[in-house]
Amino acid sequence: MRRTGFTAFAVVLTLSLAACSSGPDSASDDQRLLVATTVSPITSIASAIAGDRARIEGIVPEGTNSHTFEPAPQVAELLSDADLVLVNGLKLEDPTIDLAQNNKKDGTKIVEIGTIVLPESDYIYDFSFPEEEGKPNPHLWTDPGYAVEYAAVIRDQLSELDPQNATYYASNYAAFEEEATALGEAVASDQQSVPAGNLKLLTYHDAYAYFAQEFGWEVIGALQPKSFSDPSPSDVASLIDLVIAENVPTIFGSEVFPSVVLEEVGRATGARYEDSLRDDDLPGAPGDPEHSWLGLMKYNFRTMVAGLGGTPTQLDAIAITPNTSDGAVYPQ
Repeated sequence: MRRTGFTAFAVVLTLSLAACSSGPDSASDDQRLLVATTVSPITSIASAIAGDRARIEGIVPEGTNSHTFEPAPQVAELLSDADLVLVNGLKLEDPTIDLAQNNKKDGTKIVEIGTIVLPESDYIYDFSFPEEEGKPNPHLWTDPGYAVEYAAVIRDQLSELDPQNATYYASNYAAFEEEATALGEAVASDQQSVPAGNLKLLTYHDAYAYFAQEFGWEVIGALQPKSFSDPSPSDVASLIDLVIAENVPTIFGSEVFPSVVLEEVGRATGARYEDSLRDDDLPGAPGDPEHSWLGLMKYNFRTMVAGLGGTPTQLDAIAITPNTSDGAVYPQ
């Protein structure tokens, strides 16, 4: 009886250990690719393409100023395990790239997506990203066309590392391309309802330069200076004069960076202050359908169109129905 009891105990113990060490939640036994990403829009696009065939883990917490972000030391562990590191590039994440280069495994690629898809001749330099600083505006993902190009780069990188799932990644890319194209078409349609002369953006953060160039909008200014510090009194006075001269109906702040200065500009000029634009902080919570690149840009575009006097009918009709479930890790 004692021997039988011992045997039964041993079986139970073995099964328990097996459940702990080789269960589906055990990252150490997960044979899928591990992909490290930086800002949440890139994390979302990568997850849309990877689906359930790769693990996607973000580095930059949502709601963080990605331009000044310094990765914590523990990020080095993720970077040392990653099979692929996806960054925006264009000088957005230099500290993270340095950390990755010093900690990555042999053979792991660091892919600067924006640097790949944007020819140097197309770099945009402006008041927030002056050419003498050597850092072009990096916010390509706010333009649906560039978001599709990002997705294509991610598809190709995953397919190279994991060729047996290349057809799956291609299918997910096609679904993303269709969604992003429909979003771009909705913006192009709805912006026609904006009164003539109103397609002008004054934002807290200068994140829409490439979108504006593609869709015929004008970015007239941004509150956040090139140093990403608080604007000077002369900066504020210039913005007030600009808003009055351009007769801008709405100025757009950021949910991530509440600004009493933009409130002051609104009061001084009579322009409405809309404080809810999201640069790279996805709506909702991780796992929600709207917590995605598509949810982010649909929200921003409809907010801008409505704020400038238009009716976002086509944007409101865009359904957010993910092709795959999003299991990416989004630091909060």
